[in-house]
Amino acid sequence: MRYRYSRWDGTQTILPFDPDEVIDSLADELLGDGDVRSALQRILQRGFQPNSGDRTMGLQQLLERLRQQRQQRLDRYDMGGIMDQIKEKLADVIQTERSGIDRRLDEARGDQPGGEQGNASQEGEPAADSPLPLGEAGRRPAGPSTGEGARGAASEEGHHPHPGGEGAQTPSPEQLQLLENIAARKQAFLDQLPPDVAGSIKELNDYEFMDPEAREKFQELLKMLQQQLAQSYFQGMQQGMQSLTPQDLSATREMLKDLNQMLRDRAEGREPDFGSFMDKWGQNFPEGIKNLDELVEHLANRVAQMQSLLQSMSPEQRRQLQEMAEQLMDQAGMGEELAELADLLQELSPMGRRDRQYPFRGDEPVSLMEAMQLMDTLQELDTLERQLQQARDAEGLGGVDADKIRELLGDDAAQSLEQLQRLQKLLEDAGYITQRGNQLELTARGIRKIGEKALRDIFQHLKRDSFGKHAMDERGPGGERVDDSKLYEYGDPFELDLHQTLMNAIVREGAHTPVQLEPLDFEVHRHERMTESSTVIVLDMSRSMFLRGCILAAKKVAVALNSLIRGLYPRDHLYVIAFSYYAREISPQDLPYLSWGDWGYGTNMQHAFQVSRQLLARHKGGSKQVILVTDGEPTAYFEGEHIEFSYPPTYRTFQETLREVRRCTRDNVVINTFMMERGRYLTDFVDQMTKINRGRAFYATPDRLGEYILVDYVDNKRKPVR
Repeated sequence: MRYRYSRWDGTQTILPFDPDEVIDSLADELLGDGDVRSALQRILQRGFQPNSGDRTMGLQQLLERLRQQRQQRLDRYDMGGIMDQIKEKLADVIQTERSGIDRRLDEARGDQPGGEQGNASQEGEPAADSPLPLGEAGRRPAGPSTGEGARGAASEEGHHPHPGGEGAQTPSPEQLQLLENIAARKQAFLDQLPPDVAGSIKELNDYEFMDPEAREKFQELLKMLQQQLAQSYFQGMQQGMQSLTPQDLSATREMLKDLNQMLRDRAEGREPDFGSFMDKWGQNFPEGIKNLDELVEHLANRVAQMQSLLQSMSPEQRRQLQEMAEQLMDQAGMGEELAELADLLQELSPMGRRDRQYPFRGDEPVSLMEAMQLMDTLQELDTLERQLQQARDAEGLGGVDADKIRELLGDDAAQSLEQLQRLQKLLEDAGYITQRGNQLELTARGIRKIGEKALRDIFQHLKRDSFGKHAMDERGPGGERVDDSKLYEYGDPFELDLHQTLMNAIVREGAHTPVQLEPLDFEVHRHERMTESSTVIVLDMSRSMFLRGCILAAKKVAVALNSLIRGLYPRDHLYVIAFSYYAREISPQDLPYLSWGDWGYGTNMQHAFQVSRQLLARHKGGSKQVILVTDGEPTAYFEGEHIEFSYPPTYRTFQETLREVRRCTRDNVVINTFMMERGRYLTDFVDQMTKINRGRAFYATPDRLGEYILVDYVDNKRKPVR
């Protein structure tokens, strides 16, 4: 690995934590179930708080913020406002037309001072801007519908000056009566318009407006709706259809035909010319689409957004919007092409339903275009949610779109994601974990680090509470020299404390020279006797230890003891035995990986003591002890070659286990018991065991278990003796 150092300029990225902090945080997680990957996953889920710096959000916090962002939008907006806004514009069109009809009548009657009067041609025909005889319902003559909207008075009739003004002629009574009849029919037509938006637009599309302003407003409404509906399919269509000229519509229909042909080629196994299509029509799609698959995915998402919008509306609002969309697209000559496009997308992108009904409950109205943009944002939030939910490890985090996280959730969320993505590599580079195949494992350095962490956690409590120490005042030869000395006795190593010896002679004789030494003056250095110790930690791995939450504390103590002995007492011997239905020796390095799934029911202390005694028999000198950590009484024992299990425990179970305790006692093996529970059976059994073995028994809660074990181990390890 190569490193480059440079002067800090404020732009370099620094992780808010170091690998030592991460492995410390990983320690308890790893001791909980013994699986490195699972422990790392839990840290990724909950995040990480370094000793200094801001907290790194975990996946759960990112998900929570994402869901809050979605809920804020759902609580704010009302999809019903789409149709309400269109209804308001339609109502304005109709009201403008009604006012225009009344105004024309007033002008023709001459009711307004200086008002304009109707102007009839010499043949008695109304002017172009005056009401025309359009049939009983006031409709335009039948003809092809176009997407350009209602064009007002037929252009073939030409344009004549508005009635009134200089040279205006007063309409004849017959012309005035004709105008009143036409106005009455038009008002009646407006009165009978369907109540729904789609029906009103359909009727008004064939209606001949009397008022030019109303005609213009209706044309603008149609243009806006067609633009927004086209935009719901194609990114740049809104800019391409601003004028809605026949040329614009023709180009759009041509683009749709080319698109459908390309998709048909793909569906039928031919290779379409994607590059030529994008060269010609790429302005209608987002930048960055590199191939046909990405284009299909984009279009499928746009269709899904429209479907989500429809699903999020009431049934009546949905029906009206669908009918209006079909009508307007048919008028624009794109209805059949869009229907074919939807079928081809369903065939080429069968990824299940991506449209989702959103429960909007706000009161802020949105336009159709704003609603489509909102659907786009909600779908992006849904996609991010799926990505975060599927991310189980560092590799899965690579599939989360960091740019979208930054865009939708903020810079701090994106920074947390990037830090989580680097977390596993950080530990690997520090030499704490390694990957073998699909498995993550602790290295030897990682195991030592976890042991140091466990030891530090336990002795942090000891600084506040010294309970459990057993001081002894025995002093004697051997071991390490201490600061004080003693008068020489026969048999002591003659390691003379010359300074104290001379002082003894001077005190005895006074200040006379030369000083005469006598045997009573001799003092020798005291020494601290260091005893060799062989220890077996016996861990109860029955299911109750896991269910009651005791196993983490027991494993932490075992790891800490291993770290203590390896660091301070390298000549000592430490064994670890795990037992439930039966007992077996495990390597101290395997302690972090012990998990529930490896063990079953039963508490076979008899077998655990037997294996412990056999291991300790290898060592002829020094002290021998068993540290038993359990939460229950024995419930199983060997009867010959078979294991007998019984709960509640039988008298036979107790007797066979106590028989093995007596064998340990004869071999000078001391059994110290740490009870994690105070059950009656366990208390009675431990009382009998301590009477036989003369060991010690403690009741300990999981958070204070280590204090008792480690203090007793150290105090019994170092004994000042005489």
